[in-house]
Amino acid sequence: MQKPIAIWLLICCVMVFAMIVVGGVTRLTESGLSIVEWQPIVGTMPPITQEDWDVLLEKYRASPQYQKINKGMSVGEFKNIFWWEYFHRLLGRLIGVVFFVPFVYFLVKKSIDRSLGIKLTGIFILGGLQGFMGWYMVMSGLVNDPHVSQYRLTAHLGLAFVIFAAMFWVALGLLVPQSEHPKPNEKIQSLRRFSYSLTSLIFIMILSGGFVAGIRAGLAYNTFPLMNGHLIPPDLFILEPWYRNFFDNITTVQFDHRLIAWLLAFLVPLFWFKSRKAELSDTTRLACNLFLLMLAVQISLGITTLLQVVPIHLAASHQGGAVLLFAASLWVSHRLR
Repeated sequence: MQKPIAIWLLICCVMVFAMIVVGGVTRLTESGLSIVEWQPIVGTMPPITQEDWDVLLEKYRASPQYQKINKGMSVGEFKNIFWWEYFHRLLGRLIGVVFFVPFVYFLVKKSIDRSLGIKLTGIFILGGLQGFMGWYMVMSGLVNDPHVSQYRLTAHLGLAFVIFAAMFWVALGLLVPQSEHPKPNEKIQSLRRFSYSLTSLIFIMILSGGFVAGIRAGLAYNTFPLMNGHLIPPDLFILEPWYRNFFDNITTVQFDHRLIAWLLAFLVPLFWFKSRKAELSDTTRLACNLFLLMLAVQISLGITTLLQVVPIHLAASHQGGAVLLFAASLWVSHRLR
């Protein structure tokens, strides 16, 4: 009964992908602070009557975001930001149900051995932690400063990718018998180490993208390939102590994100050329080709998003592209085990 379990995990992966994209739109529309209470059960019910909306708006009016940014917002304007956050939270709850119910079913049917059970339990715990992390992130914007902490935002984003990676990797292990993996010769082992390094670098780039989003660094230096005429901008280390620049300085945060993209633009094609010289199965070679293609798509989306000054549809596509690029790198790494 391995294949049904794998399909279930892949469905959960698709839902996490949607969750990440919706979360990106929620951030871009500044909707994340529109719901000022964390009610995991009661909060599932949407507002229906005008009285429901009035109560929610009244609670929002007590928040710093309303008082400092959206003062005078009408009920209609409030609805526009409310629904994005509502569906973001609802999707999170739905993912929890879609994961938990089949998990219990497979346990009852004794379709899950001890090793797989430990892995799936770990994923379930990570999911619960992610729900808490989401609220912990929102709390940072419900105090004096009406902005979500870039540290908490990045932690929330990074954990979502960890959960996606865990489910995707386990699903691949269930779908692909060990006999289908390439024979472990020196060239394959070298490629495997290379692919692991690239996957790690992509994850670091995703985290750097979290800081770009958190401090809105994409709204500055909207030129490419230079940053307002500079290869290396002069304001990289204007904050003290120096390490704050990597997290709080718009110039440094965007520069780092670009630098990692440049590294990948060089290293992934190099990996692809090396893979052409190895004896790989058709499926593994397809994975390598898609990895290179997805990198080209993601870099193109990133550049276009920057030049267009971060329109919502392009920025959301770029965030979704990050998930697909990460998935492609995981697939390649799994095929080269």
